[in-house]
Amino acid sequence: AAMLALALLVALAIWLTRRLHVLLAKRLRSRINDLEIQSFEIVRAERIWAALRAGVSALRFLAILAASVTCLDFVLGGFPWTRGFARKLTDVLVRPLKIMGEALVAYFPDLVFLVVLALVVRFVLRLIRLFFDAVARGEVSMEDFETEWAWPTYKIVRVVVVTFAVIVAYPYIPGSDSDAFKGISLLVGVIVSLGSSSAIANLVAGLMITYRRAFKLGDRVMIGDITGDVTDIHAQVTHLRTLKNEEVTIANSQILNGHVVNYSSLADENGLIVHSKVGIGYETPWRQVEAMLLIAVARTPGLLAVPRPFVLYGELGDFCVSYEINAYCNDAHAMQRLHAQLQRSILDVFNEYGVQIMTPNYEADPLQPKVVDKERWYAAPAVCEPTGDAIAK
Repeated sequence: AAMLALALLVALAIWLTRRLHVLLAKRLRSRINDLEIQSFEIVRAERIWAALRAGVSALRFLAILAASVTCLDFVLGGFPWTRGFARKLTDVLVRPLKIMGEALVAYFPDLVFLVVLALVVRFVLRLIRLFFDAVARGEVSMEDFETEWAWPTYKIVRVVVVTFAVIVAYPYIPGSDSDAFKGISLLVGVIVSLGSSSAIANLVAGLMITYRRAFKLGDRVMIGDITGDVTDIHAQVTHLRTLKNEEVTIANSQILNGHVVNYSSLADENGLIVHSKVGIGYETPWRQVEAMLLIAVARTPGLLAVPRPFVLYGELGDFCVSYEINAYCNDAHAMQRLHAQLQRSILDVFNEYGVQIMTPNYEADPLQPKVVDKERWYAAPAVCEPTGDAIAK
């Protein structure tokens, strides 16, 4: 009879909890969905339903446990030789629940405070995120505040708000005043302080790089001896895609301690200089060399006529004079292609006018000038087509 009663009580508990779940879903579904909309999705409906399901499951478990303990106590208490064991068993099972219940009642006000604090902090962070999102999109502008600073500044403000919330919540955490909790907190603090020195250095360097406006996403830069495009800027590292399509990760502390060349920052305003050096013999007039170099610039698509290109004269060597042609472009990402096209144009122009390029140096004049006749410019397997643009495509 006792086992039958236990089975009936368990079945009744399961049926009641299921009915309770259906009733809650029917009565509260629209209200919970409205609460999610009114809170701007700060309070999620699925999380509320998960909490309700967990509460109903806990009630079911407690009901089944209580029915089982009651039935077991009734069965064992019916015999004199097991009555003492039944009392001890009941005390062993009920006492932890009693202690937990008393502790829960004692900590309930603190738990309510922690829940309210978490909701307030979440709401504040949501508002801060909406504000900085508007700044990043340009809908909200502030004097002397760049749009690319929006998300780094949001992360800093978020850390400050969360840190303040943790400080406020610490005294209300259950067990925070115990020696074990204090020991664990001390151990975690020591581990973090010993293991995060380089991480903190990279984090500070990342913030300084951001607010100094050293570069931004998409810029063509040279960091140390690595040249590439900035693809990602994180708090700890910066990612570059090199000219050979390689992904390079550089720690922000290394960037801060080194030098950065930004090719894109002034490309649109003042232009970048593409240059190339050639060595020409003393028997060739410098005016002719300068004119040919300017012709080579004019034949290179992408190089600007204004500002005007210019020629610099370098070393007067043992066998040749060093000339450097300098021309402007306004596309930092095309510098490599333009430099290659300029080299081709220089070779074509000097071959046309029969002027021999003397670099590398040689020991004696050759019997025949080292030039390529125009008739042989497209010797097999080369085809007659415009250079430079075809490669770029």
